[in-house]
Amino acid sequence: MLSCKELVARSSAILDGELSFRERMAVRRHLMLCRNCRRFIKQMKLTQAVLRHMPDTQAAEVDDLAAHLAQKRRESL
Repeated sequence: MLSCKELVARSSAILDGELSFRERMAVRRHLMLCRNCRRFIKQMKLTQAVLRHMPDTQAAEVDDLAAHLAQKRRESL
């Protein structure tokens, strides 16, 4: 049976649809039994969808915002 560690290692191939039939069945079997991995794959799919919809032109602004928020977080500690 596929372990959680193996599933995480193959997560990119899972999300990109690059698995063989046998590998897909092993992943499906594991996801049926493992709530944590189901949650992980769901979060990865959501992240992938959000990144697809982000405009490329605002990348610098997003980086600046992330840096600003990180600075604020450090100041509050």
